[in-house]
Amino acid sequence: MTPAEPTLHRRIRSEIAERILSGQWPPGYRIPTEHDLMVQYGCSRMTVSKALGPLVDEGLIVRRRRAGTFVARPPVHSAVLDIPDIQTEIMSRGDPYGYELLSRTIRVSSQDDDEALDRAVSGPVLVLECLHLASGRPFAHEARLISLGAAPDAERVDFGITPPGAWLLGAVPWTEAEHRISAVNPSRATAKRLLIETSVACLCLQRRTWRGHDPVTHVRLTFPGEAYDLVARFTPRADKA
Repeated sequence: MTPAEPTLHRRIRSEIAERILSGQWPPGYRIPTEHDLMVQYGCSRMTVSKALGPLVDEGLIVRRRRAGTFVARPPVHSAVLDIPDIQTEIMSRGDPYGYELLSRTIRVSSQDDDEALDRAVSGPVLVLECLHLASGRPFAHEARLISLGAAPDAERVDFGITPPGAWLLGAVPWTEAEHRISAVNPSRATAKRLLIETSVACLCLQRRTWRGHDPVTHVRLTFPGEAYDLVARFTPRADKA
């Protein structure tokens, strides 16, 4: 091993991560073999292995025996609850899907915005309010923040046509997501959008996603309780009675 190799593995790891997080290497992309990386960087197999190991741990790549190493495909549901895309959910019920963009604003993030996104430094955010409809009736109210530092292309997207959740899943690679689910009564403004009373029980789903260490989006989805349910199917763990 040459004296440069202790730091070379960090460079290799960083360059691979950048290609993945920038979208240059999309989910499912087969990355160069260890041998190819050894030739490209002029290093040993141990150095390449030290570079790839942390990327596996971070969920950026997956290794498949006899097949190679691939950019990981982020799951579209949480580990516990299957939460399908709203448009898919509505259409699977046989209802026509509808969508309305209610408002769009770009601003410097407030303290509340930064807390919602889970970031320490303020910056420009895209603020969207949307309504999803089933058979012409309100199905879900969406309030979303998108960090333009993490997803600058969002500023140029016509969200009057494209729902932001669907665009983000297809255009902005993410490495971690968090769901928070609660039962709430809607605010007066949300109740008005959903055409319900403020006394109606609603399901609130809050989702945050990150790309590496950078927060990408925070969304708050409010569903009238009668319109949406969550289903989880599971089996007992072998180590539990």
